[in-house]
Amino acid sequence: MSRTIKIYCVNTSEYVDVEGGATLAEIAATLSDRLPAPPVCARVNNKTEPLDFAVYQPKMVEFQDATAGSGPRVCVRSLCMMLYRAVCALMPGAKLRIEHSIAKGYFCKLDRPCNEADALALKAEMKRLADADIPFERKQMLTADVIEIFRSQGLDDKVKLLTTTHPLYTTFYTIDGIADSYYGALVPSTGYLKVFDLLPYHDGLLLLGPDADNHAVPATPIVQEKMFGAFTAYLDFNRIIGVHDVGQLNEQVERRRAADIINVAEALHEKSIARISEDIAARYAEGGARIVLIAGPSSSGKTTTTKRLAIQLMTNLLKPQLISLDDYFVDRVRTPRDADGDYDYESLYALDLEQFNADLNAILAGKEVELPSYSFELGKRQYKGNRIRLEEGSVLLIEGIHGLNPELTAHIPEKAKYRVYVSALTTLSIDDHNWVPTTDNRLLRRIVRDYKYRGTSAADTIRRWPSVRRGEEKWIFPYQENADAMFNSSLIFELGVMKDYADEILRTVPNDVPEYAEAYRLRKFLSYFMPIGMHLIPSTSLLREFLGGSSFKY
Repeated sequence: MSRTIKIYCVNTSEYVDVEGGATLAEIAATLSDRLPAPPVCARVNNKTEPLDFAVYQPKMVEFQDATAGSGPRVCVRSLCMMLYRAVCALMPGAKLRIEHSIAKGYFCKLDRPCNEADALALKAEMKRLADADIPFERKQMLTADVIEIFRSQGLDDKVKLLTTTHPLYTTFYTIDGIADSYYGALVPSTGYLKVFDLLPYHDGLLLLGPDADNHAVPATPIVQEKMFGAFTAYLDFNRIIGVHDVGQLNEQVERRRAADIINVAEALHEKSIARISEDIAARYAEGGARIVLIAGPSSSGKTTTTKRLAIQLMTNLLKPQLISLDDYFVDRVRTPRDADGDYDYESLYALDLEQFNADLNAILAGKEVELPSYSFELGKRQYKGNRIRLEEGSVLLIEGIHGLNPELTAHIPEKAKYRVYVSALTTLSIDDHNWVPTTDNRLLRRIVRDYKYRGTSAADTIRRWPSVRRGEEKWIFPYQENADAMFNSSLIFELGVMKDYADEILRTVPNDVPEYAEAYRLRKFLSYFMPIGMHLIPSTSLLREFLGGSSFKY
């Protein structure tokens, strides 16, 4: 016999009596008139669970809709499985690969040519599935049996992942007899997925979910051709070394070939930076590129990229001089605040634009300028006698998140500027239907760095991350296509190296705080990777900026 238990519903701030064994969907139905929107998942004791999760003991439950918390991820994963089901129906035997986010959507490729007619047919099939409201059935079986199911469907990437991670049991989903696996919850059924679009995009497809500001319509693609080119270049590199996904990376680690992967990936970084340096030198010879602006989002590796670029410029007989935009922060009392009332250091107006442009113009005019230094401890700008003058053959390297924003250098001649955009454009996938989000890569870098060098707990970094992301969406991402060059700072092996360090730090997040949900998700994500020893990483590696042991001074 079932018994009545009490759950605490965060959404309504009260205890609710439910029958033991009731699913989250059944509980949500009893509260439907008091929830702001239909939920797609829930956080149970600060862990994200699907709506078919059954509750047998008292729990704290927070229902989340398609716009909140884990909801958007749940919907995107579900759209991916619905697309996979459509491909199986219309193109039997075709392999679908969901590679990365781009242009407000997700770039998907098939192992065969794909045209506009294919996109329209697949979209129509997805709409049919959504209208049919077919359930996504969650199952758990012995991994050995799941491997055979995936092998029968030709999902060799998932087979390799499971055989290198060795779980005893594996959770997976089925829809219409087709199986697939994701590293998180799905919505209960296809009827939840009414809003989406599928468009031809380059040599593949662009899957678009609901618009972030208006969930009643699909997102509208934006132009990101340079970003797409940077992704494509690294995907070509992945093909050359034979590592597309985590299963293949784990396999190389098992074969003791991690050092080879690391050496080739580091060489690619060096080659990319050298190519940018040669372009700058060529423009300098033509009378331009006196100022090099290096920009990118949080934890993209701007600082190390700037230092390595400086070395390469010297090999091109140029003399680099470095300036950090952080030193032009206004005094803390003048810093803008974000929507939560916190200091908004991502805002362009956290910088003293007038003083910055005055100093740059003076430097370009050949004058000696005393540069400021910002004390985060005091929250004030200081002058400590650090003077700079551009000599013949000198190039000014300016590093900071706003480098590509035209307003930053509005009073500097265009010919004098060269812009570099740095971001960790992760091209490694977990498997063909689960990509590694670029934001997760950067968040893990930041968690490790802030814990090791800034005394910031993982919970605090996770708590602050949504504000950082909002700042990036407003102040950085709209200008990334302004770049003269893009540098992909991701390293195909880095999450294997980061695994043990990040997992230990994430374990410090207590389970009675909301940030535990994200910490738990990231730990589960890292569990797919076999560890790689940090001793294999060279001292000049960009990864050392976050893990320590760098030969550069920060």
